[in-house]
Amino acid sequence: MPRKVIILGAGGRDFHNFNVAFRGRPEYQVVAFTATQIPTIARRSYPPELAGPDYPQGIPIFPEGDLPRLIREEGVEVVVFSYSDVSHEQVMHVASLALANGASFRLLSPRETMLQARVPVVAVCAVRSGAGKSPTSRELARILKGWGWRPVIVRHPMPYGDLRAGAAQRFETWDDLGRYGCTIEEREEYEPHLAQGNVVYAGVDYGLVLEQAQEEADIILWDGGNNDLPFYRPDLLLVVADPLRAGDELRYHPGETALRMADVVVINKVDAATAEQVRDVEEHVRLANPGARVVRTASPISVDRPESIAGKRVLVVEDGPTTTHGGMATGAGYRAALAYGAAWVVDPHAFAVGSLADTYRQYPSTGPVLPAMGYSEEQRRDLQATIEAAPCDLVVIATPIDLTRIIAITKPTVRVAYSLQVMGTPTLEEVLSPFDKPFDKLRTQLRTPPFSKAGA
Repeated sequence: MPRKVIILGAGGRDFHNFNVAFRGRPEYQVVAFTATQIPTIARRSYPPELAGPDYPQGIPIFPEGDLPRLIREEGVEVVVFSYSDVSHEQVMHVASLALANGASFRLLSPRETMLQARVPVVAVCAVRSGAGKSPTSRELARILKGWGWRPVIVRHPMPYGDLRAGAAQRFETWDDLGRYGCTIEEREEYEPHLAQGNVVYAGVDYGLVLEQAQEEADIILWDGGNNDLPFYRPDLLLVVADPLRAGDELRYHPGETALRMADVVVINKVDAATAEQVRDVEEHVRLANPGARVVRTASPISVDRPESIAGKRVLVVEDGPTTTHGGMATGAGYRAALAYGAAWVVDPHAFAVGSLADTYRQYPSTGPVLPAMGYSEEQRRDLQATIEAAPCDLVVIATPIDLTRIIAITKPTVRVAYSLQVMGTPTLEEVLSPFDKPFDKLRTQLRTPPFSKAGA
């Protein structure tokens, strides 16, 4: 009899783990996925077109709170943990729940889940959400293109829409974002790459994504999500650490694994952190991964009309994942509001509507800012209504996209952006030096295993 399995996830890593480790394996029967972190995923199903012929009805997705009941009723033997940006303590709480109800608890290793590309792979991951992966990825893409490479970005999954239609997605123009019905969260990740002229792939089935991406790329740049590990075996792995959350690099899963695997650790936000915070992260890197090279970067902020902020009552809208499961109380928008003399930062908690009020209850550490939650049309309406209800003179928008193109905001707005600035040496060019020649000249140097310990 096959062993019955439940995969715990958040609509991304869980599907990938199923595809590479359980699909087509008659010795296992995956009876359910569970979902957390991301609304709208639970109560759906992983479709049979993606699950394979062993699952003609697909695989149901339940809220994680149903786990004890599912283990008992389905006779589940193995629970597989498959989501990211959770504390080590929380992982063990879930493990204890599984064990107490009679199931084994399993974490799949990177060796079991990373696919091998036939072109080089440079991967960018992080120890927590909101550390600065995206600007790091864009800077690496700029450098590689300057050296004659043709990089393609493969983004960590955000399968919030139709899973069948989203098995493999390619983004090159703004129209592609509408064609796939992208959420605010997806647009925040894709639009800055498109503005830079980068082609982006994402989806649900990352074997299929890989087949398509490597047809047009001579190098793949993996742009990770949360603090998850790469789905493709990297030839060079860069992991971004955030000294504003010093210590989290050793307290969160799978961020600590990423830190220990890294070829290069990028300590970002050194301009915003204290010297002591930066030293703490450096010490933790030396303890966990003494062979890693360390790059230090700043994340300077800019405002399109900074003079508009002075003396105003402002509402700050921050990147959603950073201030929810990323655990940051505030972000770049709040920093900008203080730096440019806002008279008052309006706390939106009391004015939150519908699902936004639920978000504050789920993530009580969120500070006096409004997370730009937009996983569904309902959330976008609630976000718009909350902005309209807040008594402010100005809305400070610190999302990576122009939010006014997605929702109607009647109040004056300013946009906050942040970039990446390397401080000292080594530089990103130096750590990328194995790739400082076009693909045709590098091809003969790449052998199995790749030259990086991350790919070994």
